[in-house]
Amino acid sequence: MIQLSRWKITLVALSLVLGLFLAYPSVLSPAQREALPSWLPSNGLNLGLDLQGGSYLLLEVDVPEMREKRISNLMEDVRVSLREDQVNITGMQREAGGVVVTVAEGAAYDTAFNTLRTMAQQGVGPTGQPDRVATKLGGGRIRYAFTDAALASMGATAVDQSIEVVRRRLDSSGTKEIAITRQGADRIVIQAPGQSDPAELERLVGRTAQLTFQMVDTSPTGLNDALAGRVPPDAQLLVDDMGTPYLVKRRILVSGENLTRAGIGTDQNNRPAIDFQFDSQGARRFGEATAQNLGKPFAIILDDKVISAPTIQSAITGGRGQITGNFTIASASELVNLLNGGALPAPLKVEERRVVTAELGADAVAAGALSTALGFVVIVVFMILAYGFLFGGISVIGLVLNGILIVAAMSLTQATLTLPGIAGLILTFAVAVDANVLIYERMRDEARQGRSVVASMDAGFNRAMGTIIDANLTTLVAAIIMFMFGAGPVRGFAWTLTIGVFTSVFSSVLTAQVLLGYWLKIAKPKKLPIAE
Repeated sequence: MIQLSRWKITLVALSLVLGLFLAYPSVLSPAQREALPSWLPSNGLNLGLDLQGGSYLLLEVDVPEMREKRISNLMEDVRVSLREDQVNITGMQREAGGVVVTVAEGAAYDTAFNTLRTMAQQGVGPTGQPDRVATKLGGGRIRYAFTDAALASMGATAVDQSIEVVRRRLDSSGTKEIAITRQGADRIVIQAPGQSDPAELERLVGRTAQLTFQMVDTSPTGLNDALAGRVPPDAQLLVDDMGTPYLVKRRILVSGENLTRAGIGTDQNNRPAIDFQFDSQGARRFGEATAQNLGKPFAIILDDKVISAPTIQSAITGGRGQITGNFTIASASELVNLLNGGALPAPLKVEERRVVTAELGADAVAAGALSTALGFVVIVVFMILAYGFLFGGISVIGLVLNGILIVAAMSLTQATLTLPGIAGLILTFAVAVDANVLIYERMRDEARQGRSVVASMDAGFNRAMGTIIDANLTTLVAAIIMFMFGAGPVRGFAWTLTIGVFTSVFSSVLTAQVLLGYWLKIAKPKKLPIAE
């Protein structure tokens, strides 16, 4: 195991070069990093809010507006469903939590009630029970509304969903340590390290990203009447980015809830476009809608603004399509990120925004740097006193390589370093030295039993590896659990520790093998120095 192998030498050399290549930007200032050539990496270490400051946002989930929108959609579903069943509605009155429909007595009344009861049974809430109910009130009136339990759960569900959507938009990898926490019943706190403009953060998280596909009203006088203020009850007047008005049917054919993937593509003129794909339910509904409306335009709407309104040329049954418009690469990328992150269930209102300064962070950085340096010096002194300049120095070289690889890996993944992350960094140094201590002590025991230098060193690496792997494996499992179930600084600590497990084993074992192999080849010692 102590023999020099070409692949080991090559791997150590490449790791050193690659580590320096990726870690180098971290020692430069932001201005210097921006001046680097495009072929060089320019990502340095991301410092957390506690080290470099950032932006703070306090948001309130607009639950009442979400409830109003849900009730409006419920009314439109009632209107369309009864019309399809050829039930003539003589009156429709909105009320808290639902709607009261008035129809003619007799067969129409029974048909309407059966239709609404079936719709209520199909609507399932978070508990698995129907979230709507249809009730006969007499006199041709039927109440169709959300249950009290459904109305009560809307607020909590909306906040939980909003937190998850915001997290996916801002930190899809989970390593940037953007803290997103719940405050009270309907508020969300966002702390974004390194983000100096809260307004930009607000713009990104505040878009509801509600994507819908709705038919355009093509009646001869419909648009003119709507522009004159006479908008039909089953339609709404919307505009596109150029201010062009469209009269759009309120009924939603397919929504972004059925979207499984969005990506950047190009249209037939080689301009940026959005490619999308629906799930099986969305593909079926989209295929049926396009087959029934050949030759008619339909509107693609994002947050109540028409993106485009193409004419249906043929039935689209594959569940795939493309959104074209006046996109740039930047706007298309942002829209794809929003669509893949999901739509906010309710609008977010900004209650407070502020920039967090890094004055305290500067002290934390200084204290962290000092503690890391002191820990490193103590480790160096201990290893040299315990194992001499040769073996102790090899351990120190491994530690230096370990530090370079950790910085390189964190820069590459754009993980955020915070005070807990610094603690994880120091812990990985201790773990790396522990591996060297296990190897050296095993070598010393073998040498004292009269074995040769080569046999002692080979046994040291072979017999200590089991203990090293066991120790690091348990650390890795703990780090993975913390990363999966933790949030914010806990995940940052876990991520730093995970990187350190791999780099410490590599630097303490493989680097020591290569350097000690060279020493054996050149010095050809008769006695193991650390056995004395």
